[in-house]
Amino acid sequence: MFDWLHVLGQRLGHFIVHVPIFVAGPAMIVIAALDSSLLSLPEVNDYLVVARCYTHPRAVFFFPMFAAIGSVLGCLLLYTILSRGGRAVLHSKFNVEHIQRVERVYARFGILALAVPALMPPPMPFKIFVATAGALQFPRRKFLLTILVARSLRYYAEGTLAVFYGERVLRFSQDNALLIISVVAGILVIALVIYLLSGRGRAAVNKAKEDE
Repeated sequence: MFDWLHVLGQRLGHFIVHVPIFVAGPAMIVIAALDSSLLSLPEVNDYLVVARCYTHPRAVFFFPMFAAIGSVLGCLLLYTILSRGGRAVLHSKFNVEHIQRVERVYARFGILALAVPALMPPPMPFKIFVATAGALQFPRRKFLLTILVARSLRYYAEGTLAVFYGERVLRFSQDNALLIISVVAGILVIALVIYLLSGRGRAAVNKAKEDE
């Protein structure tokens, strides 16, 4: 992290760790919502989840959900802004080439284009996928459910590992980001293939072809 982010993370971490849960929970929701919408605080959410769960192991059962809920709310705000502003707002905020790449990913992989970045820790970019989903009018319910499930898996995994390994969890995720992305992407692709080979998956594909 940048120096100011490192200092901010330490101060927020000290706050989150020492205040009662009825204060730490809402604070985590606000911080995660801001990070996923108007601000950019890379690694801060992950650090706070790890810090709280490592210091208070019982918090692993519920504290990661606060971070996930906050992230969903922040993403919803960004999604709403872009869904109303459309491509004009999208192009004013992000590089056109990057937008085109993300659009191609959405066209090829659908919901996986949102699920994979939501699961990944920094430095994996994420906001451009959220913003593009809004501009492309990605179904709102599917969008929210995908973010909630992916973020919950991410934060609960980090919180659980933090109980046993502490802050080493963050260092591992930073040093092995590409490996983690590859493994998660592979698992999701396998899950998608299994779904498409199932009766329900084939029915969904046939329905999509008929709609075309």
